[in-house]
Amino acid sequence: MTGKPFKIVSPVPGVAELYDLGRGPETTGQRVQRLQAEARLLAREEIERLDRDLRRLADQARAVAEGGDAYPAGIRELAGRISVDTAQRAEILRALLDRAP
Repeated sequence: MTGKPFKIVSPVPGVAELYDLGRGPETTGQRVQRLQAEARLLAREEIERLDRDLRRLADQARAVAEGGDAYPAGIRELAGRISVDTAQRAEILRALLDRAP
């Protein structure tokens, strides 16, 4: 009795990986390349998380800066500077990330 052949599917997060038995073992070079690619992917995810956090911080600081008399004047001024500076740094970070391979 012949069933349907198995087909290789792309990895899905949270699901166990299937190993292609016809592929053979990885060479050291292949393993290094795979691990380096994983490290680059993880680094990019971390940078994207930092970008989101910076933008969220800039928005929060802007809200304080524009909060009126509910916030002390010195705090509003500092929050305004933090908002501008943080937003600019987030833009630089995004530009660098977009240029990265």
